Amino acid sequence: MFALIEKYIVMKKHIPNFITGLNAVSGCIAVYMAFNGELILASLFIAIGALFDFCDGMSARLLSAYSEVGKEMDSLADVISFGFAPSAIAYALLADIYDLELMDLFLGDFSAAVLLVPFVMVMFSALRLAKFNIDTRQTTSFIGLPTPANAILWASFPVILKFGKMQYVKDMINNEWIIIILVFVMSFMLIAEIPMFSFKLKSLKLKDNYTRYIFLVTIILLIASIGISAMVFLIPMYIVFSIVENLLKKRKA
Repeated sequence: MFALIEKYIVMKKHIPNFITGLNAVSGCIAVYMAFNGELILASLFIAIGALFDFCDGMSARLLSAYSEVGKEMDSLADVISFGFAPSAIAYALLADIYDLELMDLFLGDFSAAVLLVPFVMVMFSALRLAKFNIDTRQTTSFIGLPTPANAILWASFPVILKFGKMQYVKDMINNEWIIIILVFVMSFMLIAEIPMFSFKLKSLKLKDNYTRYIFLVTIILLIASIGISAMVFLIPMYIVFSIVENLLKKRKA
């Protein structure tokens, strides 16, 4: 009996880490799909990775199976799923616009160097995650844009291009300069000293979650009015709402 209990205790410690591993695998598949031009599947596996990322934290809380190894493993998996994978999507979008491949750079076509730009996000995603692990201020909220939020933005682009009905949004996504500028802007936002709210709710009271509820209602109304194209505005609105909330808190203080 005691042996079974001991085995259960040992095994439950590994459940969150196993789920984190599934997040990493999902990210690897997303990268593979992006490099092979299957951008919808790449977006899908980023979403699956995000689901596993949510589940590993939830399982750790339910099983009281926190560990330093799990914390570090979570960040390593996130670098793949929410750093490398969205960078691969940005690369694929630019490669399609320029009709180039990264291999062309090594074959002497130096114009293909522009395809290196998306991978700036990998570097800043790794830096953001490293800072998160040692920053005690980020227990209930975030300082800087969370990597999953950045990944959601880039994962939305192929979906909008495929299913969206607003042509001007598609034209924005297909503009090489917008993609390049967005890479640098989002890389900066990952490490910016800007407080951003999280969806870890301590209660369901309106006064404690005023910003979150307004944000969710706004997103729902936006999706209802313009459809799947609203996804492109989700993360920019999250940033704006976070900044406004921070300014209001400072004003009250």
